[in-house]
Amino acid sequence: MDIDRIDQIIDKHQGEASSLIQVLLDIQSENNWLPKATLERVSEKLAVPLNRIQHIATFYKAFSLVPKGRHQVHICMGTACHVRGASRVLDTVQDATGIKPGETDLELKFSLETVNCLGCCALGPVMEVDGKTHGKMTPGETIDVLKNYE
Repeated sequence: MDIDRIDQIIDKHQGEASSLIQVLLDIQSENNWLPKATLERVSEKLAVPLNRIQHIATFYKAFSLVPKGRHQVHICMGTACHVRGASRVLDTVQDATGIKPGETDLELKFSLETVNCLGCCALGPVMEVDGKTHGKMTPGETIDVLKNYE
């Protein structure tokens, strides 16, 4: 992410240190992760110590200090989804992408995470891709959904 774009995001929030989390969220949303050089620029512009920014960036799960894929895949492993076959959906995603939960593929296409609940238990097993919920998933349907994100 270039310095001008970082500065635009900071300026959008009037350069206020109290907007730090929102600035980081905006950068994360656009860039999919928070590179160290970006954090250094935010620190400089907002006059917030870098170690404080790093503490916040590592505390909240919404932030990533490593590159993430363009498509975020979340597989619900909560009880309702689990008993309806979430592990088969997860296995299918792992086989199709070559990654395990917590990983990103080398092409930066997909990042995979498991979650405890997505809040739509009646639709289990549930897979969420880029915030879009896909319910009552089967392994075959899982492959079809992933193809839509290539």
